[in-house]
Amino acid sequence: MRQRIPWTDRTWTFDFPAELWPEVVERFASAPARAADKTRALSDAALSWRRAEGTWSIKENIGHLLDLEVLLDKRLDEFLAGKDTLTAADMENAATNQATHNERDIRDLLASLRSERGRLIVRLECLQPKDFARTAMHPRLQIPMRLVDAVVFACDHDDYHLATIADLIRECPVS
Repeated sequence: MRQRIPWTDRTWTFDFPAELWPEVVERFASAPARAADKTRALSDAALSWRRAEGTWSIKENIGHLLDLEVLLDKRLDEFLAGKDTLTAADMENAATNQATHNERDIRDLLASLRSERGRLIVRLECLQPKDFARTAMHPRLQIPMRLVDAVVFACDHDDYHLATIADLIRECPVS
């Protein structure tokens, strides 16, 4: 297994112009296709394999991204409403841990992720450029974050789980 910085140990500096929002939204839109590309040739056994008890399978990592679409949607509402602080994520990941993502067909998981992400993309693309500079406090990081920063943060989270999926593919003993 590759050594990686745990998600909760990472820090961010958002020092790029908000005018980069079109590129950021394009990156945000790419996660479902990237997940589909990584999983295309894998068996259900490989997709459901866990490296250890208490870890997630490939399907569960994809399901986790799907589970978080609700939070992203809520945070978008909060930015647009001018809230001071964003809703905190459930750091226990109860939705993912209680879901039965391994029992779902990968095509269904990917279609659901594509649909939910597509809905968020439509919302983002309907915004005015100035909306991407709206600011609210991120509750865990305790830093002010613009809407464009929150989308980059979500992209980084996507990348973290896609890299985890790549690791699982390399390590999986089942075909």
